[in-house]
Amino acid sequence: MQVLLVEDDDGVASALAELLGQTGATVVRAGRGGDALNRVKGCDLVLLDLGLPDMDGLDVLRTLRRASTVPVIIMTARDGDGAVVLGLRAGADDYLVKPVRKAVLLARIQAVMRRVQRVAGAPAHAEPVVAGPVLIDRDRREVSVAGTPQPLTKTEFQILATLAAQQGEAVSREELMLEVWGTAVVGRSRSLDFFIGQIRAKLDGLPLQTVRGFGFRLDS
Repeated sequence: MQVLLVEDDDGVASALAELLGQTGATVVRAGRGGDALNRVKGCDLVLLDLGLPDMDGLDVLRTLRRASTVPVIIMTARDGDGAVVLGLRAGADDYLVKPVRKAVLLARIQAVMRRVQRVAGAPAHAEPVVAGPVLIDRDRREVSVAGTPQPLTKTEFQILATLAAQQGEAVSREELMLEVWGTAVVGRSRSLDFFIGQIRAKLDGLPLQTVRGFGFRLDS
């Protein structure tokens, strides 16, 4: 299991990393919210402090929730029912108030991870997706317009495939950026807009809609 530990106190982070390492987990450390959003891809669990130097941990969580369903456990000194409710409403799977006993932390991690269902073996076959005159074959990594193959770059195909996997549903900009570049930070927004424009230019008639203030949706 790979755990992203978001904690700006080096002493606390080192102690937690050592504890998690003893359980066999691989720990990725981040002391800032921006770093956490850059390093979350591929992680199985996030332990998130709220008192970060560059941004509030709740803002990190809200951004992360628009991009990923990775389990998140908040560990913070913020006490009180109001703080807990805010954290859980923002998308946390659990909320722990520091100091946290080692046995309690490990038990909470195990409880959260038990709720995460993992699919073993090879991924299921993905049926081709039809979007207007465009056929998207994710298994073969092929795209055609009215039967004519259209070459896409790796990045263009990855964006299109992510949208095709959720056809008819709005996909956030953050989720697309996390999937393609491994980061959900806003600095990639212009790059995403450029590639969306390239996809539209290459695939005439593609029903790719902009969802204002959120992201994009691929219709049928």
